[in-house]
Amino acid sequence: MSIEVLNESGAEVDEKAIADLSRHVLDGMRVHPLAELSVLLVDEAAMTELHEKWMDEPGPTDVLSFPMDELRPGHMSGGADEDGETDPGLLGDVVLCPAVAEKQAREAGHSTAEELELLCAHGILHLLGYDHAEPEEHREMFGLQAELLTSWREKRGG
Repeated sequence: MSIEVLNESGAEVDEKAIADLSRHVLDGMRVHPLAELSVLLVDEAAMTELHEKWMDEPGPTDVLSFPMDELRPGHMSGGADEDGETDPGLLGDVVLCPAVAEKQAREAGHSTAEELELLCAHGILHLLGYDHAEPEEHREMFGLQAELLTSWREKRGG
C-alpha cells in the first residue's frame, strides 16, 4: 500500500502514526494492498482556500477528501485491465488541518494527535464512498469510524 503523508502545515505531527493509521483503516476496509493514498497536512490559510474553492464554504475546515478512483469497501481493486489483471487504483487525497484539529481536540477533551487520527479515518471513509448526510448514513459511518479507531488504539496498546 502506498501512503504518502506530506506535512505542509508548520505544525509538529507524527507523520508515521498518520501513515500507520491510514494503512490500518485501508486494511480494515479490505482495500487493495497496492492502492495509493495521499494525506496532506496544511495550515489554516491553505485549508480556507481549499474549503472555499471546493465546498463553497467560508473559512477553514478540519478535513477534506478528494476521491480519485471509484474504490469501495470490499472491492479489492479499482478494476481490471483487458488481461484481467487487477488495478489497485489511486484512492485519492485526504487533507487535514492540524490548527483546526487542535481547537477541536481542546473542545473534545483529548489530544490533537487523537483528533487527527479521527479526522484521517473520517476522510478515508469519505474516499471510500461513506457519507453522513442522512441519519442512517451517519450511524453507519460514525459506527465504522469508531470501530476502526478502537481497533487501531488496541493494536497500539492504548
